[in-house]
Amino acid sequence: MPCGGTVLRVDPLRPVHAFDRIQQRHRWLAIPSAVLKKFGDDQGGSLAALVAYYAFFSLFPLLLAFVTILGFVLQGNEDAQHSVEHSVLGQFPVIGDQIEVHALTGHTLALVIGLLGSLWGGLGVTQAAQRAFDHVWAVPHKDRPDFLHSRLRGLALLIVLGVLFVFASIVPGLVIGGLGGPVVKVAAIIVSLLLNLGLFFFAFRFMTSDEIPTKCLLIGVVVAAVVWELLQIVGGYYIGHVYKKTSSTYAQFALVIALMVWLHLGAQLTVYAAEVNVVVARKLWPRSLFGDPDQPADQKTLAALAKVEERSAVEQVDVRFHEPAGTRPSPDDSEEPVGGIAPGHAQRP
Repeated sequence: MPCGGTVLRVDPLRPVHAFDRIQQRHRWLAIPSAVLKKFGDDQGGSLAALVAYYAFFSLFPLLLAFVTILGFVLQGNEDAQHSVEHSVLGQFPVIGDQIEVHALTGHTLALVIGLLGSLWGGLGVTQAAQRAFDHVWAVPHKDRPDFLHSRLRGLALLIVLGVLFVFASIVPGLVIGGLGGPVVKVAAIIVSLLLNLGLFFFAFRFMTSDEIPTKCLLIGVVVAAVVWELLQIVGGYYIGHVYKKTSSTYAQFALVIALMVWLHLGAQLTVYAAEVNVVVARKLWPRSLFGDPDQPADQKTLAALAKVEERSAVEQVDVRFHEPAGTRPSPDDSEEPVGGIAPGHAQRP
Protein backbone atom coordinates (compact mmCIF):
# COMPACT_ATOMS: atom_id res chain seq x y z
CA MET A 1 0.00 0.00 0.00
CA PRO A 2 1.35 3.48 -0.80
CA CYS A 3 3.01 5.33 2.05
CA GLY A 4 0.65 7.71 3.78
CA GLY A 5 -2.45 5.89 2.50
CA THR A 6 -5.60 5.39 4.58
CA VAL A 7 -6.64 1.91 5.71
CA LEU A 8 -10.38 1.32 5.11
CA ARG A 9 -11.82 -1.13 7.60
CA VAL A 10 -15.23 -2.61 6.92
CA ASP A 11 -17.17 -4.21 9.76
CA PRO A 12 -19.40 -6.95 8.26
CA LEU A 13 -21.48 -7.03 11.48
CA ARG A 14 -22.15 -3.30 11.48
CA PRO A 15 -25.80 -3.69 10.27
CA VAL A 16 -26.43 -6.32 12.93
CA HIS A 17 -25.04 -4.13 15.71
CA ALA A 18 -27.09 -1.22 14.35
CA PHE A 19 -30.23 -3.38 14.62
CA ASP A 20 -29.23 -4.29 18.18
CA ARG A 21 -29.12 -0.63 19.15
CA ILE A 22 -32.43 0.08 17.42
CA GLN A 23 -34.32 -2.82 19.01
CA GLN A 24 -33.24 -1.74 22.47
CA ARG A 25 -34.96 1.62 21.94
CA HIS A 26 -38.29 0.28 20.62
CA ARG A 27 -40.53 -1.91 22.73
CA TRP A 28 -42.21 -3.67 19.79
CA LEU A 29 -38.78 -4.91 18.70
CA ALA A 30 -37.24 -5.30 22.15
CA ILE A 31 -39.76 -7.85 23.42
CA PRO A 32 -39.49 -10.32 20.49
CA SER A 33 -35.70 -9.93 20.53
CA ALA A 34 -35.65 -10.59 24.28
CA VAL A 35 -37.76 -13.73 23.78
CA LEU A 36 -35.32 -15.04 21.17
CA LYS A 37 -32.37 -14.16 23.39
CA LYS A 38 -33.83 -15.88 26.43
CA PHE A 39 -34.74 -18.94 24.37
CA GLY A 40 -31.05 -19.23 23.54
CA ASP A 41 -29.96 -18.59 27.15
CA ASP A 42 -32.28 -21.36 28.37
CA GLN A 43 -31.16 -23.74 25.60
CA GLY A 44 -34.80 -23.84 24.57
CA GLY A 45 -34.06 -26.01 21.56
CA SER A 46 -32.84 -28.81 23.83
CA LEU A 47 -35.84 -28.41 26.13
CA ALA A 48 -38.22 -28.61 23.16
CA ALA A 49 -36.40 -31.64 21.74
CA LEU A 50 -36.75 -33.44 25.08
CA VAL A 51 -40.48 -32.64 25.26
CA ALA A 52 -40.97 -33.83 21.67
CA TYR A 53 -39.02 -37.04 22.39
CA TYR A 54 -41.22 -37.94 25.35
CA ALA A 55 -44.34 -36.79 23.49
CA PHE A 56 -43.59 -39.24 20.68
CA PHE A 57 -43.38 -42.18 23.10
CA SER A 58 -46.22 -40.94 25.33
CA LEU A 59 -48.69 -40.13 22.56
CA PHE A 60 -49.60 -43.69 21.66
CA PRO A 61 -50.11 -44.96 25.26
CA LEU A 62 -52.26 -41.89 26.00
CA LEU A 63 -54.32 -42.35 22.85
CA LEU A 64 -54.73 -46.04 23.69
CA ALA A 65 -55.96 -45.15 27.19
CA PHE A 66 -58.23 -42.41 25.85
CA VAL A 67 -59.76 -44.58 23.12
CA THR A 68 -60.22 -47.47 25.58
CA ILE A 69 -62.10 -45.32 28.08
CA LEU A 70 -64.30 -43.86 25.35
CA GLY A 71 -64.92 -47.37 24.06
CA PHE A 72 -66.43 -48.34 27.40
CA VAL A 73 -68.34 -45.08 27.90
CA LEU A 74 -69.73 -44.87 24.36
CA GLN A 75 -70.29 -48.59 23.83
CA GLY A 76 -73.27 -49.15 21.54
CA ASN A 77 -73.55 -45.47 20.58
CA GLU A 78 -72.13 -45.37 17.06
CA ASP A 79 -73.13 -41.73 16.47
CA ALA A 80 -71.14 -40.58 19.50
CA GLN A 81 -68.15 -42.68 18.46
CA HIS A 82 -68.28 -41.19 14.98
CA SER A 83 -68.42 -37.66 16.45
CA VAL A 84 -65.36 -38.33 18.61
CA GLU A 85 -63.37 -39.74 15.70
CA HIS A 86 -64.02 -36.66 13.56
CA SER A 87 -63.74 -33.94 16.20
CA VAL A 88 -61.60 -34.92 19.19
CA LEU A 89 -59.12 -37.10 17.32
CA GLY A 90 -58.94 -34.39 14.67
CA GLN A 91 -56.60 -32.63 17.09
CA PHE A 92 -53.99 -35.08 15.79
CA PRO A 93 -54.18 -34.37 12.05
CA VAL A 94 -51.17 -36.51 11.19
CA ILE A 95 -52.54 -39.74 12.72
CA GLY A 96 -56.19 -38.90 13.40
CA ASP A 97 -57.44 -40.82 10.37
CA GLN A 98 -55.71 -43.96 11.61
CA ILE A 99 -57.56 -44.12 14.96
CA GLU A 100 -60.97 -45.70 15.55
CA VAL A 101 -63.01 -45.80 18.74
CA HIS A 102 -64.25 -49.24 19.72
CA ALA A 103 -64.73 -51.17 22.92
CA LEU A 104 -62.04 -53.62 23.98
CA THR A 105 -62.96 -57.07 25.21
CA GLY A 106 -61.19 -59.28 27.70
CA HIS A 107 -60.67 -59.78 31.41
CA THR A 108 -61.54 -56.65 33.38
CA LEU A 109 -58.45 -56.83 35.62
CA ALA A 110 -56.14 -57.16 32.61
CA LEU A 111 -57.80 -54.18 30.92
CA VAL A 112 -57.46 -52.06 34.08
CA ILE A 113 -53.78 -52.95 34.47
CA GLY A 114 -53.15 -52.19 30.81
CA LEU A 115 -54.98 -48.87 31.12
CA LEU A 116 -52.99 -47.83 34.21
CA GLY A 117 -49.77 -48.84 32.46
CA SER A 118 -50.68 -46.70 29.47
CA LEU A 119 -51.39 -43.71 31.71
CA TRP A 120 -48.08 -44.18 33.53
CA GLY A 121 -46.22 -44.33 30.22
CA GLY A 122 -48.04 -41.19 29.08
CA LEU A 123 -46.80 -39.23 32.10
CA GLY A 124 -43.37 -38.94 30.47
CA VAL A 125 -44.39 -35.95 28.39
CA THR A 126 -45.92 -34.15 31.40
CA GLN A 127 -42.69 -34.60 33.37
CA ALA A 128 -40.60 -33.26 30.50
CA ALA A 129 -42.96 -30.29 30.14
CA GLN A 130 -42.78 -29.51 33.87
CA ARG A 131 -38.98 -29.55 33.80
CA ALA A 132 -38.97 -27.27 30.75
CA PHE A 133 -41.39 -24.78 32.31
CA ASP A 134 -39.50 -24.76 35.61
CA HIS A 135 -36.27 -24.03 33.75
CA VAL A 136 -37.85 -21.26 31.67
CA TRP A 137 -39.24 -19.63 34.82
CA ALA A 138 -35.89 -20.15 36.59
CA VAL A 139 -37.40 -22.16 39.44
CA PRO A 140 -34.54 -23.49 41.63
CA HIS A 141 -34.33 -27.27 41.88
CA LYS A 142 -34.96 -27.07 45.61
CA ASP A 143 -38.37 -25.45 45.01
CA ARG A 144 -39.61 -27.88 42.37
CA PRO A 145 -42.28 -30.55 43.07
CA ASP A 146 -41.03 -33.89 44.34
CA PHE A 147 -41.49 -37.24 42.60
CA LEU A 148 -45.04 -37.83 43.84
CA HIS A 149 -46.44 -34.31 43.47
CA SER A 150 -45.03 -33.84 39.96
CA ARG A 151 -46.74 -37.01 38.76
CA LEU A 152 -50.00 -36.13 40.48
CA ARG A 153 -49.93 -32.79 38.67
CA GLY A 154 -49.30 -34.59 35.40
CA LEU A 155 -52.14 -37.01 36.05
CA ALA A 156 -54.48 -34.15 36.93
CA LEU A 157 -53.58 -32.45 33.65
CA LEU A 158 -54.31 -35.63 31.68
CA ILE A 159 -57.70 -35.98 33.37
CA VAL A 160 -58.64 -32.36 32.64
CA LEU A 161 -57.52 -32.66 29.02
CA GLY A 162 -59.52 -35.88 28.66
CA VAL A 163 -62.66 -34.14 29.94
CA LEU A 164 -62.05 -31.28 27.51
CA PHE A 165 -61.67 -33.73 24.65
CA VAL A 166 -64.99 -35.38 25.48
CA PHE A 167 -66.63 -31.96 25.76
CA ALA A 168 -65.14 -31.06 22.38
CA SER A 169 -66.82 -34.08 20.81
CA ILE A 170 -70.23 -32.63 21.67
CA VAL A 171 -69.82 -28.88 21.10
CA PRO A 172 -68.86 -28.97 17.38
CA GLY A 173 -72.04 -30.86 16.54
CA LEU A 174 -74.16 -28.32 18.40
CA VAL A 175 -72.40 -25.32 16.85
CA ILE A 176 -71.96 -26.55 13.28
CA GLY A 177 -75.19 -28.54 13.03
CA GLY A 178 -77.41 -27.24 10.24
CA LEU A 179 -74.67 -25.13 8.68
CA GLY A 180 -73.17 -25.67 5.25
CA GLY A 181 -70.56 -24.41 2.83
CA PRO A 182 -67.74 -22.09 3.93
CA VAL A 183 -69.60 -21.31 7.16
CA VAL A 184 -68.83 -24.83 8.37
CA LYS A 185 -65.08 -24.37 7.88
CA VAL A 186 -65.07 -21.01 9.64
CA ALA A 187 -67.14 -22.36 12.55
CA ALA A 188 -64.90 -25.42 12.82
CA ILE A 189 -61.79 -23.23 13.01
CA ILE A 190 -63.35 -21.02 15.70
CA VAL A 191 -64.43 -24.02 17.78
CA SER A 192 -60.99 -25.61 17.39
CA LEU A 193 -59.31 -22.35 18.43
CA LEU A 194 -61.47 -22.11 21.55
CA LEU A 195 -60.59 -25.71 22.37
CA ASN A 196 -56.89 -24.93 21.95
CA LEU A 197 -57.24 -21.97 24.30
CA GLY A 198 -58.70 -24.26 26.96
CA LEU A 199 -56.08 -26.94 26.41
CA PHE A 200 -53.13 -24.56 26.67
CA PHE A 201 -54.63 -22.68 29.60
CA PHE A 202 -54.83 -25.82 31.73
CA ALA A 203 -51.51 -27.12 30.40
CA PHE A 204 -49.70 -23.90 31.29
CA ARG A 205 -51.38 -23.71 34.69
CA PHE A 206 -50.63 -27.31 35.71
CA MET A 207 -47.09 -27.33 34.29
CA THR A 208 -46.05 -23.98 35.81
CA SER A 209 -45.03 -23.45 39.42
CA ASP A 210 -47.85 -22.47 41.78
CA GLU A 211 -45.89 -19.36 42.73
CA ILE A 212 -46.50 -17.88 39.26
CA PRO A 213 -49.85 -16.01 39.09
CA THR A 214 -52.31 -17.23 36.49
CA LYS A 215 -52.54 -13.77 34.91
CA CYS A 216 -48.86 -14.06 33.94
CA LEU A 217 -49.68 -17.06 31.72
CA LEU A 218 -52.47 -15.64 29.55
CA ILE A 219 -50.39 -14.03 26.80
CA GLY A 220 -48.47 -17.25 26.17
CA VAL A 221 -51.72 -19.24 26.15
CA VAL A 222 -53.15 -17.05 23.37
CA VAL A 223 -49.91 -17.18 21.35
CA ALA A 224 -49.67 -20.97 21.68
CA ALA A 225 -53.35 -21.55 20.80
CA VAL A 226 -53.20 -19.45 17.63
CA VAL A 227 -49.96 -20.98 16.35
CA TRP A 228 -51.13 -24.49 17.27
CA GLU A 229 -54.25 -23.91 15.16
CA LEU A 230 -51.99 -23.05 12.24
CA LEU A 231 -50.01 -26.25 12.84
CA GLN A 232 -53.24 -28.26 12.73
CA ILE A 233 -54.20 -26.68 9.43
CA VAL A 234 -50.76 -27.43 7.98
CA GLY A 235 -50.98 -31.01 9.28
CA GLY A 236 -54.38 -31.44 7.66
CA TYR A 237 -53.04 -30.09 4.39
CA TYR A 238 -50.12 -32.54 4.53
CA ILE A 239 -52.46 -35.49 5.01
CA GLY A 240 -54.80 -34.36 2.25
CA HIS A 241 -52.24 -33.39 -0.39
CA VAL A 242 -49.03 -35.29 0.39
CA TYR A 243 -49.56 -38.37 2.54
CA LYS A 244 -52.59 -39.73 0.64
CA LYS A 245 -50.69 -39.44 -2.65
CA THR A 246 -47.65 -41.29 -1.32
CA SER A 247 -47.11 -44.85 -2.48
CA SER A 248 -47.76 -47.59 0.06
CA THR A 249 -44.02 -48.37 0.20
CA TYR A 250 -43.15 -44.95 1.66
CA ALA A 251 -46.48 -44.07 3.29
CA GLN A 252 -45.56 -45.35 6.75
CA PHE A 253 -42.17 -43.61 6.66
CA ALA A 254 -43.87 -40.37 5.64
CA LEU A 255 -46.35 -40.76 8.51
CA VAL A 256 -43.66 -41.25 11.15
CA ILE A 257 -41.51 -38.38 9.85
CA ALA A 258 -44.51 -36.05 9.68
CA LEU A 259 -45.55 -36.96 13.22
CA MET A 260 -42.04 -36.33 14.59
CA VAL A 261 -41.80 -32.97 12.81
CA TRP A 262 -45.26 -31.97 14.01
CA LEU A 263 -44.47 -32.87 17.62
CA HIS A 264 -41.13 -31.05 17.51
CA LEU A 265 -42.70 -27.89 16.10
CA GLY A 266 -45.43 -28.10 18.74
CA ALA A 267 -42.87 -28.48 21.51
CA GLN A 268 -40.86 -25.50 20.26
CA LEU A 269 -44.04 -23.45 20.02
CA THR A 270 -44.89 -24.30 23.63
CA VAL A 271 -41.44 -23.35 24.93
CA TYR A 272 -41.47 -20.08 22.96
CA ALA A 273 -44.91 -19.25 24.37
CA ALA A 274 -43.61 -19.89 27.90
CA GLU A 275 -40.63 -17.60 27.18
CA VAL A 276 -43.06 -14.86 26.10
CA ASN A 277 -44.80 -15.13 29.48
CA VAL A 278 -41.53 -14.83 31.41
CA VAL A 279 -40.19 -11.89 29.39
CA VAL A 280 -43.43 -9.92 29.68
CA ALA A 281 -44.16 -10.77 33.33
CA ARG A 282 -40.65 -9.97 34.57
CA LYS A 283 -39.97 -7.15 32.10
CA LEU A 284 -36.81 -8.80 30.79
CA TRP A 285 -36.22 -6.31 28.00
CA PRO A 286 -34.35 -4.70 26.36
CA ARG A 287 -31.58 -7.26 25.95
CA SER A 288 -28.12 -6.88 24.42
CA LEU A 289 -27.88 -9.32 21.55
CA PHE A 290 -24.08 -9.00 21.32
CA GLY A 291 -21.22 -8.31 23.66
CA ASP A 292 -21.21 -8.22 27.44
CA PRO A 293 -24.49 -8.39 29.42
CA ASP A 294 -24.54 -4.67 30.19
CA GLN A 295 -28.32 -4.21 30.27
CA PRO A 296 -30.20 -4.71 33.59
CA ALA A 297 -32.45 -7.28 31.89
CA ASP A 298 -29.35 -9.22 30.76
CA GLN A 299 -27.94 -9.43 34.27
CA LYS A 300 -31.31 -10.23 35.83
CA THR A 301 -31.88 -13.08 33.39
CA LEU A 302 -28.43 -14.60 33.81
CA ALA A 303 -28.56 -14.26 37.61
CA ALA A 304 -31.89 -16.11 37.73
CA LEU A 305 -30.49 -18.80 35.44
CA ALA A 306 -27.55 -19.36 37.78
CA LYS A 307 -29.82 -19.67 40.82
CA VAL A 308 -31.66 -22.54 39.13
CA GLU A 309 -28.84 -24.78 40.37
CA GLU A 310 -29.79 -24.31 44.04
CA ARG A 311 -30.63 -27.86 45.14
CA SER A 312 -30.77 -27.63 48.95
CA ALA A 313 -32.60 -25.39 51.39
CA VAL A 314 -29.25 -24.37 52.89
CA GLU A 315 -27.66 -23.60 49.52
CA GLN A 316 -27.68 -20.10 48.06
CA VAL A 317 -26.12 -18.94 44.81
CA ASP A 318 -25.05 -15.30 44.60
CA VAL A 319 -24.23 -13.72 41.24
CA ARG A 320 -21.88 -10.81 40.63
CA PHE A 321 -20.99 -9.08 37.36
CA HIS A 322 -17.62 -7.39 36.92
CA GLU A 323 -16.81 -4.50 34.64
CA PRO A 324 -15.39 -5.44 31.20
CA ALA A 325 -11.63 -5.83 30.98
CA GLY A 326 -9.85 -2.50 30.76
CA THR A 327 -12.60 -0.61 32.60
CA ARG A 328 -11.84 0.39 36.16
CA PRO A 329 -14.94 0.17 38.39
CA SER A 330 -15.75 3.04 40.70
CA PRO A 331 -15.35 2.52 44.48
CA ASP A 332 -19.12 2.87 44.98
CA ASP A 333 -20.27 0.06 42.72
CA SER A 334 -17.30 -2.28 42.50
CA GLU A 335 -18.67 -4.54 45.21
CA GLU A 336 -22.34 -4.20 44.36
CA PRO A 337 -24.02 -7.40 43.13
CA VAL A 338 -26.96 -7.54 40.71
CA GLY A 339 -29.90 -5.43 41.84
CA GLY A 340 -27.92 -3.48 44.44
CA ILE A 341 -28.25 -6.26 47.06
CA ALA A 342 -25.49 -6.71 49.59
CA PRO A 343 -23.24 -9.75 49.11
CA GLY A 344 -24.85 -12.96 50.34
CA HIS A 345 -28.38 -11.54 50.01
CA ALA A 346 -29.11 -11.65 46.29
CA GLN A 347 -32.81 -11.77 45.61
CA ARG A 348 -34.30 -14.94 44.24
CA PRO A 349 -35.95 -14.68 40.82
